[in-house]
Parts: sequence; C-alpha cells; structure tokens
Amino acid sequence: MFWYLLTRAGLLDEVESDLKNDELLKHIYENRFVPKYALNFINLVDRPTKDVTELKKGEEQAGIERALETIRIRKPKIVCFIGKITLNIFRDSRTCDYGWQENIGNSKVYLMHFPIRGPASVRVRELCELKLASDEA
Repeated sequence: MFWYLLTRAGLLDEVESDLKNDELLKHIYENRFVPKYALNFINLVDRPTKDVTELKKGEEQAGIERALETIRIRKPKIVCFIGKITLNIFRDSRTCDYGWQENIGNSKVYLMHFPIRGPASVRVRELCELKLASDEA
C-alpha cells in the first residue's frame, strides 16, 4: 500500500501495476529509489514483526544510532517518521502529534500516519505536503 501512496502523491513516477510485481518493485527500490527519487528507508529494527509488542526493550537502539548517523552524513531536507510509535521510540518520548516536528540538525522532521490504518487520502495528503516542502527547500 505504501508504494501506491508514494506514487499517488507524486513522489514516485512509476506505473502502479509495476508495484504489484515483486521483481519490478525490487528493481525500482534497488536502482531508482535513492538515485532517481532521493528517498530512503531506515528501519529502527531490522527484522519483521507483526506489531511493536514483539520488540524487546533496547532492540531499537542500534537502528536509532544508524538513523542519526545517516541523517548526519546525508543531510536530508526532510526526515519522515511513519507512525507515532516510531517517533516516540526514536525520541524516547510518550507524546507527539502528526505533522511537523522539531528538526534533527538542519533536517525538517515530519510525522505521518501509519500507511495501512484509516483512509488512504489522509496519507496521500501528508505525502503531498512532504513533496511540496521538499520542492520548496
């Protein structure tokens, strides 16, 4: 679903039917995602889980350090966190609201809704806001 949202918001210029094909999607991610679209994903925990309750305390620390190092080196215009739990874990906080957050260095920080909960139009609107901010920066 997230790939369709990126396309519908204009962040990717891909045919949606290609996003349904695992081989084509892998090619898009490995060969175009960073060089063509200047996008990147960083997981705070590099293993699949059904939900956050499967994570052990402190397991995310290496991912937080990796994300901070990537932000420091690459200096992205915008860093986007997906879901409140992710940002709260990253910042060791308990509260946050969707939308623009406190910067990390010179990078603007945005918190968007988790892509599979609620109407897609909310996520497309958020991604369009990110695209507009990126284009202006």
